[in-house]
Amino acid sequence: MHHNEDALAAMREVNRTFDEEVCGKKNFDALARVYTQDASILPPGGDIISGLEGIRDFWKSAVESLRITHCRLQPFEVEVHGDCAHEVARGEVGTESGAVPIKYIVIWKKDGGQWKWHRDIWNMNG
Repeated sequence: MHHNEDALAAMREVNRTFDEEVCGKKNFDALARVYTQDASILPPGGDIISGLEGIRDFWKSAVESLRITHCRLQPFEVEVHGDCAHEVARGEVGTESGAVPIKYIVIWKKDGGQWKWHRDIWNMNG
């Protein structure tokens, strides 16, 4: 397991921003602090979405239609390789009608000196 504490602390902060700002406060502009400019997401049951603008539209629609209230992320495997890293994690997406367990992989990339999500794929458990 290759990582350093600075990278892990920066990653925890990005994950917290997604949970508290994007899901909690519906602050979709905060996604620019989460994803790289040329990020791609691979959502379950949907096509690949590339670019920050498309990703913002996706999450705005998902958070509002699913009534998402939080997204707790629990990484259990993180490896840092220079300016890139990968994270394997479990999580829980909270909605007004209950919590949905998920699992995901994020490829992280340093973007302007900041760690951000570069490739993001997830699916539901069961």
